[in-house]
Amino acid sequence: MSQQFQPPAPDSVTPAPGYPAPPAPKGNVALGVIAAVVAALVAAAAYGGIMNAIDREFGYAAVGVGALVGIAAGKLGGRNPVLPVLAGALSVGAVYAGQLFFIALTFARLQHVGVADVLDTPGIDGLTDVWSKAADLMEFLFLGLGAFAGFTTARKTAA
Repeated sequence: MSQQFQPPAPDSVTPAPGYPAPPAPKGNVALGVIAAVVAALVAAAAYGGIMNAIDREFGYAAVGVGALVGIAAGKLGGRNPVLPVLAGALSVGAVYAGQLFFIALTFARLQHVGVADVLDTPGIDGLTDVWSKAADLMEFLFLGLGAFAGFTTARKTAA
């Protein structure tokens, strides 16, 4: 009896003859962290601006903030298990910062001054006091939506 050629198992890491080896895992954790922080800052500003433009909050934007941060962390950072957790935490911070920016923009519009004047006069403590007095269940729901979207998106998009 002669032996017949058997192809390697589909889940095998060894490439079949004539095929190149699979690419090495991509990802740079430091780059993923930096990209996630930058994405969180940009998303916070956009979130606050969008809320100011429509004069209210909405959950899809909070999910978008989390998704943007998660994509930045996952695509550039790779499969490090810390990155989804970091993306979730940064997403909460970005949604919160966006809400504070919305408050600052609202004050600036009502007082007919620039946003820098609002941020300079009461400072960030004044904005957090206003946020805490006005916060209801929806604000916390949006924070949770942002965290969930950041975490899951970073896990799903990890390269």
